Amino acid sequence: MSRDIHKKKHLSSFQLIILGFASVILLGAIILMLPVSSAEGVITPFNQTLFTSTSAVCVTGLAVLDTGSYWSVFGQVVILLLIQIGGLGVVTVAVSVFMLSGRKISLMQRSTMQNAISAHKVGGIVRLTKFILKGTLFIEMAGALALLPVFYHDFGRKGIWMAVFHSISAFCNAGFDLCGSTSLVAYNTNPIINFIVPFEIIMGGLGFIVVLDIHDKYIKEKRRSSSFSWHHLFGSFALHTKIVLMMTVSLVVIGTLLFLIMEFNNPATIGKMNLGDKLVVSFFQSVTTRTAGFSTVDMYS
Repeated sequence: MSRDIHKKKHLSSFQLIILGFASVILLGAIILMLPVSSAEGVITPFNQTLFTSTSAVCVTGLAVLDTGSYWSVFGQVVILLLIQIGGLGVVTVAVSVFMLSGRKISLMQRSTMQNAISAHKVGGIVRLTKFILKGTLFIEMAGALALLPVFYHDFGRKGIWMAVFHSISAFCNAGFDLCGSTSLVAYNTNPIINFIVPFEIIMGGLGFIVVLDIHDKYIKEKRRSSSFSWHHLFGSFALHTKIVLMMTVSLVVIGTLLFLIMEFNNPATIGKMNLGDKLVVSFFQSVTTRTAGFSTVDMYS
């Protein structure tokens, strides 16, 4: 009998990633079907929960049911967890669980993690995973604290949950919000919303490989000499980091200018605002339309 018959069949990294995403989506859809997940205590049809779960895990932001009014707090928590898993990546979450439980990360798991986050090499995957977890927690907590005064002023205690939800949704570039069909239109000139939300979107969009490279090179440049040089710092970045940073800045600036020019006299969007508010709203729209899905203007007007 051939030895091949006795060989164990292992799933490839890509098969594991696909299976992981499919499993999380299906589990999320099933949980969202439960009466406890809806505000009215009814069973939600599977096709609607499957759409919602897929959109959350894939951080797409599309929704067939209003997140803020249809789902109960439990349902919103489930959606937020799906967003967080999708933002971090299913494999990253799995590896993180292994690390927190004290188990050793195998070479296969490291290779899968490398493919999942498009890391340059297998070496340093554990360090990168720790950096992703710490960085995500720090940025999302900082964002929630920054948003808290705005939402607490408008919603009281519910504003705490609003701040946490929108901070995580923004950083994961998910676009889910709890404000209904108008999204963040009510805050189109609020400086906190218009700075914190885009900042989190941009940070989440850069990717942690880029953020880690910036972090490491910044620390190295600070230690190198007392005469810190931003020019030298940028020159030390990896080519991937330079391209991502230059394209991010270019797209944000170009998008801001194009939106400002095309909507400058439109009374339904920014036409009635002063120049400063027009620039702020244009900047927000430039950032959010790339991937996040939030809006501070009525795009149907």
